Amino acid sequence: MRAVVQRCRAARVSVAGRQIAEIGHGLCAFVAVGRGDDHADAQYLADKLIGLRVFAGPGSDARMTASVGDVCGAILVVPQFTLYGDVRHGLRPAFTEAAPPEQGRELLDVLGAVLSTRGIIPAQGVFGADMRVEVINDGPVTILLDSRRLF
Repeated sequence: MRAVVQRCRAARVSVAGRQIAEIGHGLCAFVAVGRGDDHADAQYLADKLIGLRVFAGPGSDARMTASVGDVCGAILVVPQFTLYGDVRHGLRPAFTEAAPPEQGRELLDVLGAVLSTRGIIPAQGVFGADMRVEVINDGPVTILLDSRRLF
């Protein structure tokens, strides 16, 4: 699984002109599922999102020492299969490494369930929908996560 994670002051998702999810400060995670990903990948990503230390800790010295849970933040999960777009050959992305929709939907549900059991009930976009996402970045801080390989 892949994620582009942005520390944010606020984020929201709309579908067909109607707002469906919103958070205040926390993390906005654009998440994609790849072929071959399984429950272990969802667990890995959930652990990373929960533990990612990208917030200022006690003492406000602006160093990144606190996690989303430490600062009572929220997580917005936005399904985004285009993170598996491959443009190494040409300019039109190929999505052969993205998981089929059924697998993607299932593992995003698993990710949400794992986050919930860890105490953070994520706000979520709609899998397969044409979404409008608004993010007010904080920093900006953007982190790339991948359960299969390092960047």
